[in-house]
Amino acid sequence: MSQVDELVKILKESNHIVFFGGAGVSTASGIPDFRSASGLYNQHLNRTFSPEEMVSHSYFANYPEDFFEFYKAKLVYPDAQPNGCHIALAKLEKMGKVKAVVTQNIDGLHQKAGSEVVFELHGSVLRNYCTQCHAFYDEKYVMEADGVPKCEKCGGIVKPDVVLYEEALNPDEINGAVAAISKADTLIIGGTSLIVYPAAGLINYFQGNHLVLINKSATSADNQADLVINDDIAKVMTEAVNQM
Repeated sequence: MSQVDELVKILKESNHIVFFGGAGVSTASGIPDFRSASGLYNQHLNRTFSPEEMVSHSYFANYPEDFFEFYKAKLVYPDAQPNGCHIALAKLEKMGKVKAVVTQNIDGLHQKAGSEVVFELHGSVLRNYCTQCHAFYDEKYVMEADGVPKCEKCGGIVKPDVVLYEEALNPDEINGAVAAISKADTLIIGGTSLIVYPAAGLINYFQGNHLVLINKSATSADNQADLVINDDIAKVMTEAVNQM
């Protein structure tokens, strides 16, 4: 039995699947990840600050012009489209199999593909709020702003609803993810190296039957998994759901 066949068998047996994904889920959509050899954090940007420092709250507060220049160039991909993984998960949700998607990504592609129950641990580039009056602005407003986007109502800086370094995760998103994972009979973890905490700690809430890991490289949780597939997640999930 091939690994994809094993995955199909698990999907068929499961009625409460939760998917937990990281940056590797969106690479097939043309969005670079952060931590691989070619990822954002390993790029040399000819700047005195590292990419990690440039997506911190301190950098946003102290150097807003530079923050938005970097943010618009490196973190927002308005033309990106859902790939095979996003589409497969949306199909599994419609079948009643997938009950929730928990994502570390900020691109909104799960919703674009049709997934309805999505917990965005690190926020979304699609939502932006004035730091003073909390007025809402979409992604286009921020991308088209000249320099630092300002609120039309009060003149405050419009900040992306994205969790920067030094900022806390949204407790509603964390609590929703914990509740979903603790009820799951199958947890599929994909496209994440399980390095970033507290997100990586969510695996500890899983008490179900099948833990599946799909990632190109090894992770710290491989020895706990029932099935480990070291391959492209878009390809694997597409093949599996096509066999359902």
